[in-house]
Amino acid sequence: MSRKTLRIVILLAGLSITGITVIQVYWVRRAFDLRENQFNRDVNSALRAVASQLYSINKSTISRSNPVEQVSSNYFIVNTNTPIDDNLLGFLIKTEFKKRNISDDYEYATYDCVYQCMEGGNVSKNGGYANAIASMTVLQNDGYYFGVQFPHLEATLISQMGIWGFSSVVLLVVIFFFVYTLFVILKQKRLSEIQKDFINNMTHEFKTPISTIAISSEVLTQPAILQTPERLLNYATIIQTENNRLKQQVERVLQMARLEKNDVGLKKEKNNIHSLIEEAVKNIGLTSQEKNATITLNLNAETIYVSVDKLHFTNVIFNLLDNALKYSDRKPEISISTLSTKKDFTIEVADNGIGIAPENIKKIFQRFYRIPTGNVHDVKGFGLGLSYVRLIIESHKGKISVISNLRVGSTFKIVLPIL
Repeated sequence: MSRKTLRIVILLAGLSITGITVIQVYWVRRAFDLRENQFNRDVNSALRAVASQLYSINKSTISRSNPVEQVSSNYFIVNTNTPIDDNLLGFLIKTEFKKRNISDDYEYATYDCVYQCMEGGNVSKNGGYANAIASMTVLQNDGYYFGVQFPHLEATLISQMGIWGFSSVVLLVVIFFFVYTLFVILKQKRLSEIQKDFINNMTHEFKTPISTIAISSEVLTQPAILQTPERLLNYATIIQTENNRLKQQVERVLQMARLEKNDVGLKKEKNNIHSLIEEAVKNIGLTSQEKNATITLNLNAETIYVSVDKLHFTNVIFNLLDNALKYSDRKPEISISTLSTKKDFTIEVADNGIGIAPENIKKIFQRFYRIPTGNVHDVKGFGLGLSYVRLIIESHKGKISVISNLRVGSTFKIVLPIL
């Protein structure tokens, strides 16, 4: 799938999810409003019935066509123009609410126009009632009235949404899996691109020595080569060198495969770290001479014996030096410094290379990752070197970090525990 197609699919899927979410929110809100309106109608009907019964019991005249007034979304007042018996009122409210299946928690209190205050507030929970003072708004108007308040109305209505609540949860799950699937697709696409780049690099890395070996072998098959021992030795040396190069590349890939399976097979022994560093510098000597590089050693650590795997640790230093030589557009200047404390052994490999951009620093230790250079492929490699370095250092219970500035250089810092 091309990038353009993937972007279109993601855009359309995102718009679809957004549209469904907006529609869901709209209908949930509308369903909530309908339920709230139905609840208000039921409460109004019940309270009108209570008012009618009070008028009838007290034989008073109805002052208005609708004595019920809704002050807020959960607070209703009912004008009676006559004293109200608390116990009777509680019974009537409970009866009328029960008829209309109103089971929400409610509070009620009566207002006495003579004393201008709430009288013997009654609180009712799920139809029961008990003497208490209700905290309700006192309205300064003439006459007697009582107020009914539903303190948990919104939560109750939401709990009664039923299928709408379930559908909202399902939608959230769908959105979660959509985002997760999108993340997986992008990750797989990136891995596919990395794998493709790795195969291209590996093909190039193998093709060059194979071609060199093929040419040298063809020269050696010529009988005239026996008359010039110098040429014979030269081409034989070329074949041997390129064969070793192929062997190293294959070994590096196999090492990464073993490391992925946690089969490092480290053979830790007390080794002189300074000697291993000097050995790595010696091994890369030919390449450094070709680059006319300067490698400076500042081996100042007092404790020099650390438990490490000799082969793998030497490869770690070699890889860091190799990268410093590869990623340099001028005369390479490399310094290796060591420092030790009672607990740690620190190694710093600094260079004056091209440096690493901030957005790439966190990625350079990833397997197969290579810093993008556009269409220029002047640096050979599989993108395995720094990944290998990190895995080996972490297998030694150590840490590796890097500080880098573009056009200035990079400094890799390794900290190993002294056991």
